Amino acid sequence: MKKFVVCLCVVIVALVWAVNRSEKESTCKQPMSVDAVSMNGIFGNELYRPLNFHKQKAMWFTYMDYENILSQKSEEEFSEIISERFENASELGINTVYVQIRAFGDAYYPSEIFSKGKFYTDESFDPLQIMIDKAHSCGLSFHAWINPMRLMKKDEISSQPKSEIERVCVAQENFIFEYEGRYYLDPSYSDTADIVCRGIEEIVRNYNVDGIHIDDYFYPSQEVSDADEFKKSGKDNIADWRRENINVLVRSLYNTVKSINKGILFGISPQGNIETDYEKQYADVEKWLSEGGYCDYIVPQIYYGYENSECPFEETLDGWKSISDGNTALIIGLCTYKNGTEDKWAGKGADEWIINDDVTSRQVTDCTDDPEVDGIALYSYSSTFEDEVSSAVMASGQVQQIRENFQNYR
Repeated sequence: MKKFVVCLCVVIVALVWAVNRSEKESTCKQPMSVDAVSMNGIFGNELYRPLNFHKQKAMWFTYMDYENILSQKSEEEFSEIISERFENASELGINTVYVQIRAFGDAYYPSEIFSKGKFYTDESFDPLQIMIDKAHSCGLSFHAWINPMRLMKKDEISSQPKSEIERVCVAQENFIFEYEGRYYLDPSYSDTADIVCRGIEEIVRNYNVDGIHIDDYFYPSQEVSDADEFKKSGKDNIADWRRENINVLVRSLYNTVKSINKGILFGISPQGNIETDYEKQYADVEKWLSEGGYCDYIVPQIYYGYENSECPFEETLDGWKSISDGNTALIIGLCTYKNGTEDKWAGKGADEWIINDDVTSRQVTDCTDDPEVDGIALYSYSSTFEDEVSSAVMASGQVQQIRENFQNYR
């Protein structure tokens, strides 16, 4: 009798899961890839199986897009626009989307901790829920992209309805510092990790996200006002102390995600220069790549051409591979926004993206052919499909080349 009851429970759970999945039947032309990995995990009070892939073929969708696609738009209008965007990405071969939902301590979803984003003008609907549903209907893995430390500018935050961040941190000048007119949460304080982790928990418990994704705003500068806290720490090297502050924060974020649902991925996208990460932003990317317990994947932003004087693409890619020992997935971040434009900081390679109309597609080929690379991410949707110069160059042939590369990349 006990065996019968257990079997019956299993069947019921399976039927509920199947019904939930069937309600999100894909409207996209591309079916779910056969390399999808669906992992069990307890999601709040429900069983949720995050959708992720052995090889990520990802694309960033930035907060800047909301001005055109969300501001002053109805729920129906926004739904139609974001559906079209995800369908375009899927048709290209993308299987994972990194969608920015909190860039400056401003949420593009109903939040009890953060005030709403300035382009979130109609609070009668939830943009995040719509985007997750539309992504899943296309067979896309949805990773919620946030900036954990960066907040609004002083004048912006004072004009917002009082959020917990404004009430606890800014108004009382706790756990923050100001840099060039913008507030940042200060990693020196344990309270900072607590606030950021509660923000992550709010997302992971309330939404069926498949990943949490953060980018490269750790310390905005080497010149920040944390001298008092450093003195209190009793440490003798401020750079090492700052790196450990970030390590503690990253571990806390990872553990928060995994404590709720082990199947949800936690990823980090640092800027592409390893030395700059370590020395100026205090991000110990080698530790994160080579040791467990920090993140599931890293996406270095290798937005450099082959002829870049300081960070040539092939040399930079080799550098990242050299510090990866397989414990953490190495996803290579490539850009499309430089196509057809001058790369001002590239030295002798300043005109490379103007002279050559295939830089991005060549880099995609290099990465798909490389067994040490675990995936590719393109920045961004707008510069691939909509921006005047870059998208025109992409449409001239690179889009088709990337699509062909992605077809067999598993």
